Amino acid sequence: MEHYYSLDRYLKETYGGKVYKLALSGGFTCPNRDSTVGQGGCIFCSAGGSGDFAEQPCGSIREQIGRAKARVAKKAKGAVGYIAYFQSYTNTYAPVSDLEPLFLSAMAEDDIVGISIATRPDCLGKDVIDLLERLNRIKPVMVELGLQTIHPATAAYIRRGYPLSVYDEAISDLRRIGVHTVTHVILGLPHESPEMMLETVRYVGEKGSDGIKLQLLHVMEDTDLAEEYRKGVFTCMDEDAYISLVCDCLEILPPETVIHRLTGDAPKRTLLAPLWSANKREVRNRMAAYMRLRDLKQGSKYRP
Repeated sequence: MEHYYSLDRYLKETYGGKVYKLALSGGFTCPNRDSTVGQGGCIFCSAGGSGDFAEQPCGSIREQIGRAKARVAKKAKGAVGYIAYFQSYTNTYAPVSDLEPLFLSAMAEDDIVGISIATRPDCLGKDVIDLLERLNRIKPVMVELGLQTIHPATAAYIRRGYPLSVYDEAISDLRRIGVHTVTHVILGLPHESPEMMLETVRYVGEKGSDGIKLQLLHVMEDTDLAEEYRKGVFTCMDEDAYISLVCDCLEILPPETVIHRLTGDAPKRTLLAPLWSANKREVRNRMAAYMRLRDLKQGSKYRP
């Protein structure tokens, strides 16, 4: 039994078969790095701008797509198509005159069934919203928003750089134009209790985000967060606590919410903590076993 509405299931229902995401780089930066909003980025953000597994920003987008397809060729046999995923940094942080040809170039590939654009809620002006609406008429568009937390003190600590009201406006605008919205939430942020994390997840559900990415806090080398960790300012969640918390999150989300992620990846060469998260497959297997056991003990509260 599937305990949640998975991204894999959503894509199969939407496109009629297996679909793979191709992580790309549009060559963008971020207003939280270039002094427009802040410098250095969010406290947890790596030098790759959360795109450590994306293709390098060299050559055309079509060339990147070709390299990304080759990377997943073995496991993508039988796929009905791909989603071009603009992952690194803030992918609407440029003039529309630059964004439009970039996204259209990716969408022009016959086997690209849609695009996914990771961005910040404060980089969605009216001209960008209008562009996304136009693109969505050509092929389906997903927009991923880095919220991480609803709590002001934590948002200030991680240097997010915008108030919660900006996220609210972005979700409202994106839902109005009919694109699929995905909200990133980090579980295990310093100084947050499990109750605070659940409040964030509940808020995302209530605001009507179509999907959610639940991300374990990774401490990566060469980030400001790594310095805080070494000073003993905070400790990371242990595996059992994280698995239990994720299951609590699934129980409070609306049943139609698409679960795009249950944990996350970090390059092993730069991962400082928690080291137990390095084996993602093992973590997911333990999570599935925990869900089955929880069902037996208390009766299923998950959606079928």
